[in-house]
Amino acid sequence: MDLARQLLTGQTALVTGAGRGLGRAFAERLAALGSAVGVHGMREQGPAEYGEGTTLTETARRIGEEHSVRTVSVLGDLTRADDVERVVATVENELGPVEILVHNAGGDIAAAGGKPNPNDAVWIKDEDVAAVLDRNLRTTILVCQRVARRMMDRRRGRILTISSIAAFRGNENGAIYSTAKAAVVEYTRCLAVQLRPYNINVNSLAPGDTRTGRFLGTRAVDPGRLVEEGTLDRIGLVDEVARVVEFFAGPLGAFVTGQALRVDGGSQCWPA
Repeated sequence: MDLARQLLTGQTALVTGAGRGLGRAFAERLAALGSAVGVHGMREQGPAEYGEGTTLTETARRIGEEHSVRTVSVLGDLTRADDVERVVATVENELGPVEILVHNAGGDIAAAGGKPNPNDAVWIKDEDVAAVLDRNLRTTILVCQRVARRMMDRRRGRILTISSIAAFRGNENGAIYSTAKAAVVEYTRCLAVQLRPYNINVNSLAPGDTRTGRFLGTRAVDPGRLVEEGTLDRIGLVDEVARVVEFFAGPLGAFVTGQALRVDGGSQCWPA
């Protein structure tokens, strides 16, 4: 048997925002390690929006078939507590108790301005402020709360929130998004302290620029930054970020909690 597949065999993971981009890559990585995976998305057709698939149902099916693990797709608006309850309950009923949570849902797709610049610190509209904060911070709190309660009963589990390098420095074109992601990092650290006595690891992964379909499809990209080797001054590959999930979810991360790890090729090299 492939030794890598033994790392998470018998466990169940929930990956939110897993229809495309990094979320899908996280789900695929966990499946490759042997975990059953709940594949959450907000829209059934979401994977097709940037040419990364067709439907959420099909995405979950393909992940399961490719890696010979059980999967389930589940739709839900994670800003709503009742939807969060239904999403987690569906995964647990189909696959078993969630032992690994990767909360990837977020971004500023709900803001009317859209990426890359919907978040002017002065002029952003009230509804866009609410949308960005809800999609990032509120969903993190609601999903982590729901999953953590069950993990506490079992006295084990891994929680990984997906933040951003935007959380660690001022950003004139992303004030509200940066603020929301900074709050996600702080919430993660607070949750880690609270869950430490229960043997539950809680960390945050903060990606830099990564060549997802949406990233490449919503902005002009310097071709020189699309090289894949020979320099760290480039846009990261999706798999380079996804592989870090293996560290946090697997045996190497057993004694690591309360950390925020930037995965950005060193574009930021100062203390968090």
